[in-house]
Amino acid sequence: MTLTPNLRGALWMLASALGFTAMTTLIKYLGPGYPAALQTFYRQLAGVVVLLPLIARDWRAAFRTTRPGILIFRSSAGVLALIMGFYAYQKLPLADANALSFTRTLWLVPLAGLVLREPIGPLRIGAAVVGFVGVLIMLRPGAGGASHWLGWPQACALASAFLFALTITGMKVMTRDHSPFVLLVYAAVLGVVFAIPPALFVWKWPSLRDLALLSAMGVIGTFTQGAYIKGMEAGEAAVMAPIDYTRLVFAVAAGLLLFHEVPRAAVIVGAAIVIASTLFISWREHQLARRAAIAPQPA
Repeated sequence: MTLTPNLRGALWMLASALGFTAMTTLIKYLGPGYPAALQTFYRQLAGVVVLLPLIARDWRAAFRTTRPGILIFRSSAGVLALIMGFYAYQKLPLADANALSFTRTLWLVPLAGLVLREPIGPLRIGAAVVGFVGVLIMLRPGAGGASHWLGWPQACALASAFLFALTITGMKVMTRDHSPFVLLVYAAVLGVVFAIPPALFVWKWPSLRDLALLSAMGVIGTFTQGAYIKGMEAGEAAVMAPIDYTRLVFAVAAGLLLFHEVPRAAVIVGAAIVIASTLFISWREHQLARRAAIAPQPA
């Protein structure tokens, strides 16, 4: 049986969503004993170990670059995003943290205009505004929740999504003259370097069992990233984007079964609004790309 490109891509995206859920479950499970900065270090270190055999084939090509400054900035922003994101997953229910992470696509709208100088029409701006309304609904305290709307875990989740959007914007700039593998290598290697200082402030030698779990978390994280890239490469972006949101379903199931977390109605409603708006933005970008591809080229 021959799989169509979209079906093959969908399977990779589902694998990515399952891997992401497994990784965030380990983040939350290990949270009481290992702070976010320390988990980030082990996650980055495991990623480098996984990539070492590929780097060894041609290390000069793996590190060849003409824009070290952007790579350094992108890696530092990525490490900070991981630390904040890990902290949010440790402190928030898995469903809440996952739902807030979806704002990454919303942040890409203003960044595309400011950094990439892309034209942003009223439809994309309107969809982003509607999406942030969904965020406000998600941040609404529950009946027995805190009296404030935005606590540190929620703020870190949103800041992490913004920083990840910033790294994606930087990736779009760098892919004009860099291969994805080079970007992945620099993100992993520089990520270890930038993760060391904050990890030292909370350093703790893990037991063999915890070391195995931390290593598994890092390996799963690397696999998740690779599966996502493979899915986007195999299938159409507009078809693959909705499948990525299945990780919210997996997060709700994992939170309920493993941590006894019952998602609030406000989170479900707000997440639905955010997902709908980000799907519209993805669909709109896909339509504009298709029009540009079939437009007649000047002689």
